[in-house]
Amino acid sequence: NSAGQVSGRQPSSPAGVLPASGRAAAPPRSALQAPRPARMIEVICNDRLGKKVRVKCNPEDTIGDLKKLLAAQIGTRPEKLRIQKWYTIYKDHITLEDYEIHDGMGLELYYN
Repeated sequence: NSAGQVSGRQPSSPAGVLPASGRAAAPPRSALQAPRPARMIEVICNDRLGKKVRVKCNPEDTIGDLKKLLAAQIGTRPEKLRIQKWYTIYKDHITLEDYEIHDGMGLELYYN
């Protein structure tokens, strides 16, 4: 062969240059799949004084985020709310997922 080319092979292209086909290499199969949308859950908060509030949120939201959503619905500042279940007081920086709070679960709401 002439011009230093081996038969049946194309010369390798330098970095950043597209292959001879003119198309970039296909991304891995996992990159082609669309990310799954976050599945929202509904949490029921009862203050046992006659107010029962249903809040839609994501499992990745923190208890602090849940308090902000609750505060917007009931008109109380989030700092004044305490969410608990039995004797477990939920901390603001931990997610609902970590506390294993699922769709339709009931929580107790107290005012500080």
